[in-house]
Amino acid sequence: MFPRRSLLLSLASLPLVQGCSAPLTAMSATSSDTDGLDLLHESALAHGAEALAGVRDISVGYQGEWRPFMNRMQPDLVDAGFRGGSQERLLLRAGLIGQAHQGPDGQKQVLRRQGQAPADLDVAFNGSVATDRLRRDAAALVADAYALFLLGPMWLARLPAGRLVAVRGDSEEITVRGGSEEITVRGDSEESTSGVERRVCDVLRLQLRPGLGFAASDLLEVLIDRTDRLMRRVRFTLDGLQSTQGALAEVDTWRHITLGDVRFPTRFHEQLLRPLPLPVHDWRLTGLDLDRGLQASDIAVTGFSTLAARAASPVA
Repeated sequence: MFPRRSLLLSLASLPLVQGCSAPLTAMSATSSDTDGLDLLHESALAHGAEALAGVRDISVGYQGEWRPFMNRMQPDLVDAGFRGGSQERLLLRAGLIGQAHQGPDGQKQVLRRQGQAPADLDVAFNGSVATDRLRRDAAALVADAYALFLLGPMWLARLPAGRLVAVRGDSEEITVRGGSEEITVRGDSEESTSGVERRVCDVLRLQLRPGLGFAASDLLEVLIDRTDRLMRRVRFTLDGLQSTQGALAEVDTWRHITLGDVRFPTRFHEQLLRPLPLPVHDWRLTGLDLDRGLQASDIAVTGFSTLAARAASPVA
């Protein structure tokens, strides 16, 4: 997602370009306020948190494109040889994420467990388990971040008690890609309008301890649409990888679909904010299934079982 640390440091010494966001302000609060928790709860419900509570596993497919310069600047995180498309499996009650990435150099398999210990992640490249810190840190960071992007406030609301400090911030008006456009898989469409709209969002400021991946902590700002309470943007630090420390990015989510009364975004755009504003990554959800009946043994780092390996049902 970001340049190597040496480049970050050199760019950080440059004057800020107009429109570039400043770093997220450190959280002074040591506990959540009522308004922050209420906002998180409202948004989680709007996304379908009550229905998600009954879901055991989610199967998704992704396909994306990085800006070409990113593979030169941050090859370990982009991992172009192994990260083209992916099939990912989330076992919600077990707290497990399995990822099968495919690229020109072969297969990358990730098994992510909740926690910060080295044993909480396994990653293998063409069947060979990686033991180096760099590739393991990158894999943990990507697994956690993609769960956040997909589930948004629902993922945040499910975090263990004491890991999250939530404070309600100011409002912010943003351009929402796709407008109110929604699609539905195996059901009736709720909305059909499309385009680009200006929306007022309420800002939820968060501190995660531990943070994404193996970070000790991360700061986030979740921009929640005042009209429908959907997460439209998440702004975040990524301190889980040495080469991304000090950077700030944001991801926009849009074109939601509804499946099993849960609303999932299908389009994602990532923008680097610091040290310079740059578009870096676009990706889309290509498939989605709920409740295949997966077990932990179905998503081992040695590969997916037959049940898990079947591609997620296509999404338009």
